[in-house]
Amino acid sequence: MIRRSFSVLALGCLLACAAAPFANAASADDAGTEAPAAKRSVRELYTKYEFRIPMRDGVRLFTTVYVPKDAARAYPFLMERTPYSAGTHAQGELRYGVDWMPESLGPSPEFEQAGYIFVEQDVRGRYMSEGVWQEMTPHGKAKLEKGEGRESEDMHDTVAWLLKNVPNNNGKVGILGISYPGFYTAASIIDSHPAIKAASPQAPIADLYMGDDSYHGGAFKLAGNFDFYAAFTSVRNPTPLPKTWADFEYGEADAYDFFLKRLTLSNIAAAMSDNQRELFMPNIEHDTYDAFWQSRAIGPHMKNVKAAVLTVGGWYDAEDFQGPFSIYRAIARLNPNTSNALVIGPWVHGGWARGDGARLGHVRFDAKTSEYFRREIQFPFFEQHLKGVKPATTLAPVTVFETGSNVWRSYAAWPPKPAKPRTLYFGPDGTLGWAQPSSNAGAGYDEYVADPRRPVPYIGYPATGVPKEYMVSDQRFAATRPDVLVYQSEVLEEDVTVVGDVIPKLFVSTTGTDADWVVKLIDVYPAAYPNEAPARGGRDVGPPAVNLGGFQQLVRGNPLRGKFRNSYEKPEPFVPGKVEALSYGIGDVNHTFRRGHRIMVQVQSSWFPLIDLNPQTFMRIPDAKPEDFRKATQRVYRAPGNASGLQLMVLPSN
Repeated sequence: MIRRSFSVLALGCLLACAAAPFANAASADDAGTEAPAAKRSVRELYTKYEFRIPMRDGVRLFTTVYVPKDAARAYPFLMERTPYSAGTHAQGELRYGVDWMPESLGPSPEFEQAGYIFVEQDVRGRYMSEGVWQEMTPHGKAKLEKGEGRESEDMHDTVAWLLKNVPNNNGKVGILGISYPGFYTAASIIDSHPAIKAASPQAPIADLYMGDDSYHGGAFKLAGNFDFYAAFTSVRNPTPLPKTWADFEYGEADAYDFFLKRLTLSNIAAAMSDNQRELFMPNIEHDTYDAFWQSRAIGPHMKNVKAAVLTVGGWYDAEDFQGPFSIYRAIARLNPNTSNALVIGPWVHGGWARGDGARLGHVRFDAKTSEYFRREIQFPFFEQHLKGVKPATTLAPVTVFETGSNVWRSYAAWPPKPAKPRTLYFGPDGTLGWAQPSSNAGAGYDEYVADPRRPVPYIGYPATGVPKEYMVSDQRFAATRPDVLVYQSEVLEEDVTVVGDVIPKLFVSTTGTDADWVVKLIDVYPAAYPNEAPARGGRDVGPPAVNLGGFQQLVRGNPLRGKFRNSYEKPEPFVPGKVEALSYGIGDVNHTFRRGHRIMVQVQSSWFPLIDLNPQTFMRIPDAKPEDFRKATQRVYRAPGNASGLQLMVLPSN
């Protein structure tokens, strides 16, 4: 989930002159003095209206509408539905009222010049909208309590009202949003109103438990959720409060120290206020894939989608990486005749909506990827489906940026059909290769002691929150630890391009009754590699300068909480010392390991505080006490018959 750093109402529109106001709405319609077209303000070009649109159950949803003053032609609607406020951010605070105008409108300058009616709505139960807000609104809930709703029905009723009450529209509606607004975009097009012609769920949450914000591989994403829910709290509605987001005061330079001192989830939650805990605690308490999570998964409900869909995500999205793949696949499966496209670029969460997308941390992409997306993909998509403008080029079903080689690729499907599965096997003395191990593999296993009181950090520098660059962060700090296994290939003699899901296939044992298995795929740069001054700036970058010779770039990493190895609904303990097979996905990639580089795999049993600590004692972790956290010896086997490795989908070389 993303704090309100971007919305559909994000950048300025440049349109011209005079419109008639319409009935039963307050408006700001100050024309001002004539100015050069390139410098005219939103106030000069748009009339702002605020409505309370009635839903079928009588609940009214607060909706802001910006209408071009040029009434010489009709415009389509471009809409965002958000839990982060449809108000205007002005003078450092959130403001409601028609007198407050944003500095700009639209997701990019191209929309400003083309002309749209921009709409933003507080979803049910948030800010100035009435009703009851629910975390990831359950779509399939049979009986709704008073004030509850379904997002598709709220969108249907809103569209019907807008078409009838906002003049000078062309009868077509587009919707888009990032993160939580991305979820609302996807949920709004189920059984969609026929006027909705285009939808773009961007970094949509699809299933909080299965790979999005809350859990990865059954492990709770501690640092990100703590930071988010400390600021994203429930409010009595309708109300314009809170006016600003408040950052949590850790009292430590490093979240690693803050969380480790508290150790247990109960002690960590105690550091929050009652209001902060209200939305945070359900994420902890529902630690299996139970009805709470299953009812909130939107994928199974993506039926009767009539709009053309452009789903967008980022390879380095630390929050909702899985959601775009889940939404894209659900729409393809349940709506085979719907126009359905997927775009994945080298971006952090929402990174395609801001900046140029030329680099992340120390990793450069040799192109302004975000600008390219906004200009060449997003804008033509909406122009085509909302105005009938024929695009210069046909959008492929799948458009993905190939990291490593730094090129855009177009495919008919994902993963591309030419890719074939190959396994990189762990070998003796930290080797890694395509050949299965022979019988002379020494002891046949590697082992380490995992101590929950000395967990492996996920970054090599102090930080609070979750620095966005961690997904490409240098892993040399971890490679030297005795509780991290390291396997590395020989220097590559030709490029190796990996696409699709990365699947660890491990044979393991533990002296405990539970264990986390964190597997990381890493691109190791040559020792002689050109250095440059790293870009700086906030959480998007932030790491200290490094020598890029031998840089160990994280390509993909994720955990499996071992008790969920057979089922996320019914956890099972390990039998101490018993060898067991694990097979699980850690996420999709499209990465080329270049000639002269090496491929590395690291295996460890903690990734702190990105994920919570496993006490290595089989139990409900939310109930764990300090005495439950115990050391354990973990073994990873690599002998014939128990050969551990990493299955990759590899494209044939040209």
